[in-house]
Amino acid sequence: MRSSKEAKKPRVFTILYIWLFFVPVWTCKVCYDEDELNAVAEKKLSHHYLQYPTMKTAPRASPVTCPLQQFKEDPLEPHKDRSLSPWRYVLKTNVDYYPSTYAEAECLCQGCIVFKNLDPVETHDFNSVPVIQSKLFLKKEPCGEKKYHLKPVSIPVAVGCTCVRAVASYS
Repeated sequence: MRSSKEAKKPRVFTILYIWLFFVPVWTCKVCYDEDELNAVAEKKLSHHYLQYPTMKTAPRASPVTCPLQQFKEDPLEPHKDRSLSPWRYVLKTNVDYYPSTYAEAECLCQGCIVFKNLDPVETHDFNSVPVIQSKLFLKKEPCGEKKYHLKPVSIPVAVGCTCVRAVASYS
C-alpha cells in the first residue's frame, strides 16, 4: 500500500505540468498593427459585443436650457423630449477606445418639469439626474513596438435622465 505522501506526488506534478503548459496559452495577447486594429475591433464589436443604435445628437456648443416651451407645443414623440427630466445626446470621443465616438445623454434641466395651472414650470423640489449604464468598449493597449491588443473594458455612460427628489440638508 502507498503512503499518502507518495500518492500526492504524482497529482502535484500533474497539476504543475498542466499549469505550466496551459497558462501561457490562456494569458497570451494577440497583437495587431495599426492597419489591422480597426478591422479587428469592428469585427469583435459586431460579432461578440452588443452595441446600441446610434442616437441623434445635438451640437456640443449649443447652450443647455430647460425646454419648457416644448411642453406647450404639439405632443412630443421621443421619450427624451416628453420626459419631466428631458435630455439631449452629445457625441463623446476617446481615440483609445473602440467605438471611439459614442452618444451620451446630457440633462437639460437642473430641476424637473411639473405642471401648475396647466403650465409647465421647472421646480427645484426635484432634480434631474443622469441614468448611468455600463457600456462595453475595446481599449487599445500597446504590446510591443507599434503593435496593440484590444482589451474589453466597461465604462459608465449616461443613457438618459430621470427626475428624483431633491436632497434635503438637515441642520
